[in-house]
Amino acid sequence: MHGCGNDYIYVNAMENKIKDLSAASIAWSDRHKGIGSDGLVLIDKATVAEADFSMRIFNADGSEAMMCGNASRCIGKYLYERGLTDKTEIRLQTLSGVKTLLLHVSGGIVDSVTVDMLEPVLDNGEQFTGGDTPLQGTFVSMGNPHYVIFTADVDQVGETGPMMECHLAFPQRCNIEFAHVEADGSIRTRVWERGSGITQACGTGACATAVAAALTGKAGRKSQIVMDGGTLSIEWSEADNHVYMTGPAEFVFDGEIEGLKD
Repeated sequence: MHGCGNDYIYVNAMENKIKDLSAASIAWSDRHKGIGSDGLVLIDKATVAEADFSMRIFNADGSEAMMCGNASRCIGKYLYERGLTDKTEIRLQTLSGVKTLLLHVSGGIVDSVTVDMLEPVLDNGEQFTGGDTPLQGTFVSMGNPHYVIFTADVDQVGETGPMMECHLAFPQRCNIEFAHVEADGSIRTRVWERGSGITQACGTGACATAVAAALTGKAGRKSQIVMDGGTLSIEWSEADNHVYMTGPAEFVFDGEIEGLKD
């Protein structure tokens, strides 16, 4: 499945168990020798009473991520359209808290999903240069760390992104966004994802970019974030300080993998 081109392999962990999650993600994500994806997502039962289902996500390099906005929307579509729930409001347990998914359904098909991404963590809203690099950005955590750089050159993502991800300023590595406010008010954004490299879209990255734009006076509380694979609508609500992300989710294909079960 994919959300705006951010594609993952989804496994129903309620039916299938994987012995080595990191190794599986590395092997299956290989776009030449595997299935090809930005990583592996497990859909499972919740382990806390306040959630309906849970997710775990592993990047293409085998590292485990805290949260993925695009993947959470895909999970909502999967659960509803595969008959695993009839709810249009689903509480999803992630490593960065329980997220609420609001499914927008038409004729039994989930057209789009709004995710309550909860409150951003702003690190006091401070900007910093990141040591010896002249690129100034804004740090925003959406359950995972993001550093948003506003620049006219968003295409430097492939050159500057990997250097910034592993910069000494980010001891646990960081997702890096390169963003530019367009004439129509939309925000063109390219992303270097921690553990996956350049991706077509990043839900948490879109949220972080919208928050950073509002913090720096480049946009209001509502933004259209235009990524390589599509556009996400982001609202940073004044009512509850939560960030709400709305976007599509799409099936690509189903398949079977030999040796999946123990």
